[in-house]
Amino acid sequence: MSSVASGETPAVRLYAAGSLRAAMSELALAFTESGGPAVTTTFGASGLLRERIERGEAVDVFASADLGHPQALAMTGRARPPIIFARNRLCALVAPGVDATPETLLDRMLDPKVRLGTSTPKADPGGDYAWRLFERAGSVRPGAYAALDAKALKLTGGPDSPQPPANRSVYAALLADRKADIFLTYCTNAIVAIREVEGARMLAIGEPLGVAADYGLTTLKDAPPAATRFVEFVLSAQGQDILAHHGFTPVGQRR
Repeated sequence: MSSVASGETPAVRLYAAGSLRAAMSELALAFTESGGPAVTTTFGASGLLRERIERGEAVDVFASADLGHPQALAMTGRARPPIIFARNRLCALVAPGVDATPETLLDRMLDPKVRLGTSTPKADPGGDYAWRLFERAGSVRPGAYAALDAKALKLTGGPDSPQPPANRSVYAALLADRKADIFLTYCTNAIVAIREVEGARMLAIGEPLGVAADYGLTTLKDAPPAATRFVEFVLSAQGQDILAHHGFTPVGQRR
């Protein structure tokens, strides 16, 4: 990183979940345009980013797709207790030609011929949320958890997962290449993917399988005051409007 000129405020270093790429990129630009310093961004699976922070990488703000990873940093003294700054939900991204409805989704996911894609648990909260859905499926249909656990294809979010293509949704690419017929991902990711794949659909997942996601935001120990200003901007009306524009539920609204 280049040196900062005398009197110039250093850039805020932000690590954020991959599902926040578009929203946080816009938030960072708006923060700078409002008078704040520049924000440098690094995106990836929240669990993998947490591990990088634990290994000593220099970060000021961490925006995770869950509360668990920032809470783990807070428990070690590396970060302040996280706050919820946005909410999301798990949706089903359905490839063109796949016959599935909200009512038949569980049957289709259990169908041996249907390739079911997920992110990677522990490394990426998106995978953890998918397995939470599997647990709920098991509570309403005996044997469903074991079947879904056995067949799910962990296609994203892991340390060895392929990098997403430039300027394209990784979920759209996976559907277009038919690596998965149904992919369980955040609704915000699914919204982007269906714009890129003709005939792809997004299914909302209601009760009893529905899973909500609380996104956590924290500042790291010894982060500069500008990091707190950025967090305050994210929580401001302007920041929450930007998140809502990208499909997230603002923290002041019900899910």
